[in-house]
Amino acid sequence: MSDNEKQAIQFDVVGIGNAMVDILAYTNDDFLTKSGLIRGATTLIDEKKAAELYKKMGTATECSGGSVANSMAGIASLGGVVAYIGKVANDQLGDTFRHDMKTLKVNFTTKPLEGGASTASCLVLVTNEEKVQGTKEIMKAERTMATFLGACRSLTEADIDEEIIKNSKITYLEGYLWDVEAAKKAINKAIEIAHANNRKVAFSLSDPFCVERHREAFMNLLKNNIDILFANETEIKSLFREKDLRMILPQLKGICEIAVVTRSDKGSIIITKDEIHNIEAVKVAEVYDVTGAGDLYASGFLYGLVKGFDLAKCGKLAGLAAAEVIKYLGARPLAKLTDLLKLL
Repeated sequence: MSDNEKQAIQFDVVGIGNAMVDILAYTNDDFLTKSGLIRGATTLIDEKKAAELYKKMGTATECSGGSVANSMAGIASLGGVVAYIGKVANDQLGDTFRHDMKTLKVNFTTKPLEGGASTASCLVLVTNEEKVQGTKEIMKAERTMATFLGACRSLTEADIDEEIIKNSKITYLEGYLWDVEAAKKAINKAIEIAHANNRKVAFSLSDPFCVERHREAFMNLLKNNIDILFANETEIKSLFREKDLRMILPQLKGICEIAVVTRSDKGSIIITKDEIHNIEAVKVAEVYDVTGAGDLYASGFLYGLVKGFDLAKCGKLAGLAAAEVIKYLGARPLAKLTDLLKLL
């Protein structure tokens, strides 16, 4: 990288994703069944269904969300300089999203949608299930999401700010964007700009059902355009149509520069052409809500990467960030994550 290129960099990471507001509430399996939702999965719904579910939900908490937006919030909390590109409407929820990003010092300048669909929302239903581990009963939280995509489906190539992409060390994308043709074109434009300027591109598989919808496209993308991959164990098994993770790991070597597979309480695995790092999970006394765990894992890892940490240290910070966010309801850190850097 030339001196001029180094001087041009303004952001550690720019994220591009579905901008939405999360509406979170605790529930039970009976409510999920009656609502036609699959426990632990993401279901796309229309605005009418979103309104119906909202009325039936219990006491709810509203906070800005969206997978990559959560990751940008986490990096900002760690002290990184970040930008975000995503579409909200010029409405109340859109104002909430913009306010939250500004408060977090995330650069967010995407023009709002005028006269179209309302700002996207994600109804996050959290179920707690008792599990026995040895002689001790523990609570295991699981999230089920009903997502109304709304205005975020209106992201186009015109929303991709070339200067921001050029001036960011890493561009981070989410797989959910592949569900809309215009958004897919926007992402391909961002990838071209990033690579033309010797920047890295990171990508999240987002959801196993998303992988099912776009398996061939995702595999082609990873082989040709992605430098850093994030996936959980279920997603990566879906991508390779393989039940045994041990059969997948050798195939991930060299598919992109770095591949990261998160495994919940089993930790994570970081794979490169020459290295494999097994990272232990950070123990948490009580899990309140797993929403955002993967998003905050990406925050810690990407922050560590742009700061020059070795991969094992990146993985450790990622695990600490993920463990922090599952201690409470919501997908954004409530405490300053800079404190986690003291634990490395």
